[in-house]
Amino acid sequence: MRRPAAAKPVKAKAKARAKAKTKAKTKAKAIAKAAEPAMDVAVGRRIRDLRRIRQFSLETVASRTELSIGFLSQIERGLSSPSLRVLATLADVLGVGIAALFGASPSADGASDQVVTRGLQRPELKLWRTGVSKQLLSPATADNRLNLFLVHLEPGGSTGDELYTHDGEEAGLVLEGEMMLTVDSETWSLKTGDSFRFASRRPHRFSNPAQDAKAAVLWVNCVTGAG
Repeated sequence: MRRPAAAKPVKAKAKARAKAKTKAKTKAKAIAKAAEPAMDVAVGRRIRDLRRIRQFSLETVASRTELSIGFLSQIERGLSSPSLRVLATLADVLGVGIAALFGASPSADGASDQVVTRGLQRPELKLWRTGVSKQLLSPATADNRLNLFLVHLEPGGSTGDELYTHDGEEAGLVLEGEMMLTVDSETWSLKTGDSFRFASRRPHRFSNPAQDAKAAVLWVNCVTGAG
């Protein structure tokens, strides 16, 4: 009489796979968290470099941005993670587009002959506290007037409740998900395939209203008064 075959340890294998998956996620989160302060330090250094190139004191920048000297110092030292609104305000006062805060430290003349940006070489600015990240698709120099970005919004990601303004014009196309866009006192829900354009001096904000899905937007910023 044949003995029945032993049951395969299916549950044990499933548990092992789940444990390995959880371990991998935990490791990925740890790596991401380690990169977050490094991102703040890099952004702070670029802001400091631009300020020094312009020969502005912290007091001057604080006066023009209506931000405290202490807060500006923390940003420059990488001790505080600024919002997109704060970065846009700082870039405006420093006479550059926000793209100047990406990539390598700017040179005094901002000169560059770069034409192409490879997919694996895109500079990225992660505003990790607000769930917004921007990849710069066009070459990064301090004097660029026209810049192309790929903006990613995490579920619930937002520029904040407060409207903000800066120099230039902007336009975009929603590639994936949904984005709420407020300009002045009007708010629109934009979904995949919808596009927009407005003058950046008009008070605005944007967010991803979804709680379980990311959004991706192709975004163009044109700085009209830099320099």
